[in-house]
Amino acid sequence: MSTRAQIAIQIGPEEWAHVYIHYDGYPAHMLPALSAWTPEDILAAREIRQVRADTLDCFDPPRAPRILPRPTCELSHLYIWQDGGWVDATAPAE
Repeated sequence: MSTRAQIAIQIGPEEWAHVYIHYDGYPAHMLPALSAWTPEDILAAREIRQVRADTLDCFDPPRAPRILPRPTCELSHLYIWQDGGWVDATAPAE
């Protein structure tokens, strides 16, 4: 079973590109793996099977990211770039 996730990256005032992640989207894996990558790297990948610290395993050919007016969690987890690092936007507020 896959833990699907999305990465939302702001590309305009009310435009967020949502990049699909097929598996290993749970926070204990994703947050350390994402720390090696910039938003530009993720946008260039377009559609990802798995994020790892050493590589982005991407679909070929990839589908373009969905563009939405705000970060929107449609799968298990949603990650965004905030204050210079990746955060789990689906985590409960502390």
